[in-house]
Amino acid sequence: MSTNVSNLNGRPVIIGGGAAGLMTALELAPEPVVLVSKSPLGAEASSMWAQGGLAAAVGEDDTPALHLSDTIAAGAGLSDETAASRIVHDAPAAVERLVELGVAFDRRTDGRYCLGLEAAHGRNRILHATGDGTGREIMRALIAAVRRTPSITLLEGVEARRLLVEDHAIRGVLAASDRGALTIITNRVVIATGGIGGLFADSTNPGGCFGQGLALAAHAGAELSDLEFVQFHPTAFDGPSRPMPLLTEAIRGDGAVLIDEAGRRFMADQPGAELAPRDIVARAVWHHRAAGHRTFLDARKHPGADFAQRYPVISAFCKMAGIDPISDPIPIRPAVHYHMGGIAVDGEGRSTVNGLWACGEAARTGLHGANRLASNSLMEAIVCARWVAADVGGVTAGPRVMLQAEAIAPAADPSAVRPILTQGLGVLRDRDGIEGAIHNLYPLARSHGAASDPAQVGLMIAVGAYRREESRGGHFRSDFPDSLPQAVPSSLSLAEALGAAREIIESTMSVRSARS
Repeated sequence: MSTNVSNLNGRPVIIGGGAAGLMTALELAPEPVVLVSKSPLGAEASSMWAQGGLAAAVGEDDTPALHLSDTIAAGAGLSDETAASRIVHDAPAAVERLVELGVAFDRRTDGRYCLGLEAAHGRNRILHATGDGTGREIMRALIAAVRRTPSITLLEGVEARRLLVEDHAIRGVLAASDRGALTIITNRVVIATGGIGGLFADSTNPGGCFGQGLALAAHAGAELSDLEFVQFHPTAFDGPSRPMPLLTEAIRGDGAVLIDEAGRRFMADQPGAELAPRDIVARAVWHHRAAGHRTFLDARKHPGADFAQRYPVISAFCKMAGIDPISDPIPIRPAVHYHMGGIAVDGEGRSTVNGLWACGEAARTGLHGANRLASNSLMEAIVCARWVAADVGGVTAGPRVMLQAEAIAPAADPSAVRPILTQGLGVLRDRDGIEGAIHNLYPLARSHGAASDPAQVGLMIAVGAYRREESRGGHFRSDFPDSLPQAVPSSLSLAEALGAAREIIESTMSVRSARS
């Protein structure tokens, strides 16, 4: 990195090199911006791995109103209908914007888009690119566009460690690179760091996605919302690779079914069968495995001989594992895939801290509610990036104030946190498991070591799960298996989570002491 950082002071800073961050930078052009990515662009971005596609009502038999209805139904009562309506109505325009930037979506011979079907969608509305390489194609086009845009300054190999805050307003970014610490003075920061899958042992997300943006926002004093809602994808490839290869829902949309070792289709009698909402399918797979069965995705009949042509990436990794999807069932299990919660934002992506915005998976917009509808995530990132950029661009640069020097936080390492969250906050949860996670996370969260930031994010998720005494969408508690009549969003600050965790620990210790 040879850029003179002092020349960048005053510019908006976008943290994250996935689809949300890249798109926000492009939409801000020609205003000069700084894009900070701890890895080479796309290397640690979940967007690159997205197979399923992008949902938008562009089919002749489809409308944004129908898309909205499916989104709200999947959200299990917790979606913000106003926000969701605005987002899905803008999705078709976002598709055309991606085409302008060079994304080559799959098309039919007559030029119309090839549209696939995924779980809980009432219409074929999923756009794909190169079959199961949609995320890779979108990222290819966005990265190329960013690199040829002179107003975007890329800082690759630079990791944001803290946001500098004064009077509840952003004043700068403290970051680290292989050349040491650096400070960028700015009053405008956009967090677009992706999800939290790297906090779990079994995830389809890159290991580097473990909630860094949530930690940055939490330390800055921002409110986070609905953190307990973690989506487990029901069909991750059951093998030793981490992150776990994903078997896109589009395969089930093409007619593939779920079977066990005896060939029995164990979801056949469920409403929607294999195309029920993801949380339902994930729990069904989890229960069947807990009963001692193995679980498989059977694509031998549908899509059958067309599998390799339709899903070249999946076909390649299956064959590397010695499995031919045309003749062999594919072993699957649930894995952490997406986080519905995140930094609480309004319709323009503004957080509760002045000068701090969030976009993409790191943000909680209200679109997904308790359970994300398939392929709505890429769509949300692209749509909301335009609104975030417009709002950021409407804020003038602040004065270049002198900042008090701060010690830089250590590089985060989630390895100590992964077994704790995997054990206590899986597909099925209960009070004892959540309390155990809180007990183990609290001392790590209070430390100042490499596990501190990941443990703080994990602790906030655990406290949210402890407080939500119901089952809804991606949050299922076996001790509270029913949903409450009224769906209420949750909110949490870092200070509140630490205080609540201390009270929970003291309470459980008192109970244990009384029992002994």
